[in-house]
Amino acid sequence: MNALSEPLDVEPVVRVRTVWISDLHLGTPGCQADALLDFLRRVDCETLYLVGDIIDGWQLRRSWYWPQSHNDVVQKILRKARKGTRVVFIPGNHDEFARRYLQHSFGGVEVLEDCEHVTVDGRRLWVTHGDLFDGVVQCAPWLAHVGDAAYETALRLNRWFNAVRARLGLPYWSLSRYLKLKVKRAVSYVGDFEAAVAREARRRGAHGVVCGHIHHAEIREIDGVLYCNDGDWVESLTALVEQPDGRLEILDFATPGRHPVRARSASTREAVADMPLRPEPLDVA
Repeated sequence: MNALSEPLDVEPVVRVRTVWISDLHLGTPGCQADALLDFLRRVDCETLYLVGDIIDGWQLRRSWYWPQSHNDVVQKILRKARKGTRVVFIPGNHDEFARRYLQHSFGGVEVLEDCEHVTVDGRRLWVTHGDLFDGVVQCAPWLAHVGDAAYETALRLNRWFNAVRARLGLPYWSLSRYLKLKVKRAVSYVGDFEAAVAREARRRGAHGVVCGHIHHAEIREIDGVLYCNDGDWVESLTALVEQPDGRLEILDFATPGRHPVRARSASTREAVADMPLRPEPLDVA
């Protein structure tokens, strides 16, 4: 791998306690690697969680795609680990090959199936990619691969469509995100997924859950459980962060070269104030 050349004039402008990112899909043309690298250069944190689908093994098996920008992202993550950031990688369905190496560490990056994160104000968050709660992935994996191919087609159309919009001076518009939020069946799928993940977090005695998988950034309460999804770096370009006081926020970094924009926020204490702290350890077996 080539060494990452770090611009001398780029200093971290976002200092937080914790960062969660997922669904980078390195190895695909849809990965917004330049914006992601810009974000990683500008954010400083104690712990960085990589919540699955970091490398797209499905796409790489079909056709090899690995430009220098994707290499730079990997190098930047490893550099953060070398400089003292705790980096935790929780594999997803697209990088499920990494599940063979659970409990191992590579270049300072810990590989875990899932884990518990305790916020500075004592709230316990279960961190998981979320694909185990996707009925299509679990019950009909062939259909998941068909859907993935269709998604890649939509992204290719998106790139062509937005190239034209950019020439006309119009902002980015996501076809797949529009369909996800407008098509009734897609909306129902997202809602069912969110409810299932929140239900499992409650069963485990956690105050909340942080996941990825569905490429839809969100912070909200579901039946007394704090549900947080950190979005993706294909369309939404978002990250979930924990501020030094325990507040959880979604940062939007949709335009390379810009500072992150606060999209949504929630205080973990306010969102789950009616859930008592539990002394027993979180069961992640």
